[in-house]
Amino acid sequence: MSDTPIPDFSGLDGGGEQQATDIVRDVVSWYNTQLAAERRAPVPDEDRVEELKAARQTAIDDQQRLETADPQETAQIAALYAARLKELSES
Repeated sequence: MSDTPIPDFSGLDGGGEQQATDIVRDVVSWYNTQLAAERRAPVPDEDRVEELKAARQTAIDDQQRLETADPQETAQIAALYAARLKELSES
């Protein structure tokens, strides 16, 4: 039975939603890491803290929108956050 391939369900309904959720979660995690680092700084930049908190909240809101989003909106959110994650990772 170990030779039986594992089925790939990613093309079924919910696969895109899970991928989008994972991408948005990664962006939220990036903001959390940046917030923690900024708050630990000897002199935290309060403007940066507020910017990071606002951006994180937007991502959290979008993550919640995924729960009721149709496939097109899910794809749009996934594309937006994939690009954002790439941009954040490169900065």
